[in-house]
Amino acid sequence: MPTYPDDLIRSILRSVETIAMVGASGNDMRPSYFAMKYLLAKGFVIHPTNPGMAGQEILGQKVFASLKDVPAPVDMVDIFRGSGAAPGIVGEALTEKDRLGVTVIWMQLGVVNEEAAATARAAGLTVIMDRCPKIEYGRLSGEIGWMGVNRKLIDNRKPLLFGKGGSLKRPDGKPRLSNKAD
Repeated sequence: MPTYPDDLIRSILRSVETIAMVGASGNDMRPSYFAMKYLLAKGFVIHPTNPGMAGQEILGQKVFASLKDVPAPVDMVDIFRGSGAAPGIVGEALTEKDRLGVTVIWMQLGVVNEEAAATARAAGLTVIMDRCPKIEYGRLSGEIGWMGVNRKLIDNRKPLLFGKGGSLKRPDGKPRLSNKAD
């Protein structure tokens, strides 16, 4: 498993606002579904991308066939496909990089492709492999720290969470963008 400093993961999760989730599924038993649900609840804007569901909705979000169809801006491309699909997805992300504003390629748990990572890095993108932003957000914000994970102690005090001063609070203090129409 590739390793990344917590400061890098933390800075990505603080700065990213919009994610194109390639391989998103409408099946509520699939990991992409509950990762998307969690990230939406945390204020991220998610553009699900799945050619088999294009034009439909997942969790109220319009599904796009490919990255070329996704509206700008997109800060991060989250790959929820097998490792073998990563080079093609990275290639498409690089084709759309300037239009979308992509700065991060994130490959989900079990997705590792050094060729795709090297291509993305050569184009100036930050790459994370074999990690889940949902899990990392929970771990670094302290949401799962109350159970003793990551703090090396168990207590009954609930930590401050992301939007309320937790360790992932944005430096500018601004709340995440809402993905709900006012």
